[in-house]
Amino acid sequence: METLKFKTNIKCGGCVDTITPFLNEDNSIENWQVDLQSPERILKVETSHSPKEIAELMKKAGYTAEEIA
Repeated sequence: METLKFKTNIKCGGCVDTITPFLNEDNSIENWQVDLQSPERILKVETSHSPKEIAELMKKAGYTAEEIA
């Protein structure tokens, strides 16, 4: 497992509620959290997925996720 970080367009707790089923139902995601206090709304994901796969999953949920180093 690796921890990936993404800049997202998630804005509030309601947005987090929207992405929760997408991330929680994926067996390759161990843990995740969104920092709503950060201006870039950082999403941290512990996963065996590639950054591109996480970005695609977020796109299906209706949000953008741009990997940051």
